[in-house]
Amino acid sequence: MGSDRKPAAPQASPDRRQARADERDRKADLRALAADERDRRADLRADAADERDRRADLRADAADERDRKADLRADAADERDRKADLRALAADERDRELLRDSATARLQARLETMPVIEQAKGIVMGQKGCGSEEAFDLLRRASQQSNVPIRELAVLIVARSTGNGAGPTAVTIPLTTHDP
Repeated sequence: MGSDRKPAAPQASPDRRQARADERDRKADLRALAADERDRRADLRADAADERDRRADLRADAADERDRKADLRADAADERDRKADLRALAADERDRELLRDSATARLQARLETMPVIEQAKGIVMGQKGCGSEEAFDLLRRASQQSNVPIRELAVLIVARSTGNGAGPTAVTIPLTTHDP
């Protein structure tokens, strides 16, 4: 009779079983080593990323420091500009005071010399029989020709007409109505 059973698979020898177990252990060890290497590389990449981040932070800190210094320089420049503006304003004020003083001095001198000039105009008008404008024009031209200021010329004319300046120091001024 035949048996319905399958023939039994040949049994591996204990050495073969041990070799297979050793091979499985070796492959497991290799997989563990590969996993360890992957972990080591991942750690290296993480360390490199941390180093890049640290360097980026240092660059950002340096940029912040440069910006802070630039702000300080800008503030110093603004302060210098403000001081220069204040100096310019002070100089402008001094100039305005000088002009005011100068204008005041000119007006004061004019007020002091106006009466004698008006007297000299009256004398010229009486002598030449002309109007006020023509008399002043004659005084002006005589002043230019003799290179003597009008106020001094007026003093000489008034002094000569009153008899107080008829000596040799008196200047003879041609008072004519026509140009030479």
